[in-house]
Amino acid sequence: MTKNMPQMEVCIGDLKLHNPVIAASGTFGFGREYSEYTDLNKIGAISVKGLTLEPRQGNKPPRIAETPAGILNSVGLQNPGVKEFIKEEIPFLRKFSTAIIANIAGNSLDDYCEMADILSKEDIDAIELNVSCPNVKKGCLSFGNTTAGITEITKEVRKHCKKPLIVKLTPNVTDIREIAIAAEAEGADAISLINTLYGMAIDIHRKRPILANNFGGLSGPAVKPVALKMVYDVSKAVNIPVIGMGGITCGDDAIEFMLAGATAVMVGTANFVDPTVCADVVEGIQNYLSMYNINDVNDIIGMLKLN
Repeated sequence: MTKNMPQMEVCIGDLKLHNPVIAASGTFGFGREYSEYTDLNKIGAISVKGLTLEPRQGNKPPRIAETPAGILNSVGLQNPGVKEFIKEEIPFLRKFSTAIIANIAGNSLDDYCEMADILSKEDIDAIELNVSCPNVKKGCLSFGNTTAGITEITKEVRKHCKKPLIVKLTPNVTDIREIAIAAEAEGADAISLINTLYGMAIDIHRKRPILANNFGGLSGPAVKPVALKMVYDVSKAVNIPVIGMGGITCGDDAIEFMLAGATAVMVGTANFVDPTVCADVVEGIQNYLSMYNINDVNDIIGMLKLN
C-alpha cells in the first residue's frame, strides 16, 4: 500500500478533473435527484442530460425496456431546453466542485452552433457534442455515422465553441476509428465513446416491439466488451484524450477502460441501479492504485499489454 492517497487528477485537453469519473449524460439528470443520495463533490464531472435549443418532451412511453445485462432506452432527449438549464441548473451544480459538461444535441447544424455560442458564454467547463443519439428521428445520428458528417459538424461547432469540445461517437458505424480521426482533425479536444448500440425488444404476446418508438439504444454491462475494444482502437488512432464508457459498474471496470487507453470514464446505466456508484467507482480506482503501489492514475492509461 502507498503511504499517501494516489494522485487522481486527469486532464481532458484544458479541462482538469479532480478524478477521472464522469456521470454520463442521460443517466444522471442535472444531478439534483442524485445529490440526495451521494456527494456530488466526489465525482470528477457530470455530463448533464442532453440539451436541445428548445424544450423537448421526448418520445412516447414505454421508453425503457430491461434486457439481459442491460436496458434499452428510447427517451428521445426529453429536456427543459438550454435557456432553462442555464437559469436553473448551472447555479445548482456550481455548489459542488464537480466539473460541468453540457451535452448538446440538435436537429440541424445551426442548432448545434447556436447552442455552442450560448453555452460558451456561460459558467460551464466543457461541451460534449452529441452526434450519436439513436432515439430521435432527425439530427444527432445523421451527423455522427459518417466521416463527412462528423467532419462538417465538428468543423462548424468548433468555430463557435470556446470551451473544451468533446465529441461523443456512436458505435453503429463500420469503422469508428475513421470517425474519431475526422473529429480530431476538425478540432475536437477529446473523444467520448461509446454511445448506445441499436437494439429492440419484442412483446411476443402482443407481437409488437416493447418500446413505443420500436427501437432503442442498448446500454449496460451487455455492451462492455464492444465498448472496450472500440476505446482501445480509438485511443490508438488519435492523439487526443479518449473518455471511455459502456457497462461500467465498479472500479475494476473503470480500470479496464483506462488500461485500454481511456483518460477518463463515464458511468451511465449503473446509476439507475445504485445512485452512489460514481463515488464507489472513484474509490475502487483508488484501491486498485494503492494495491499496486501506483502513485498517479495517469500511469495506468493505455498500459494494456496484448498477449
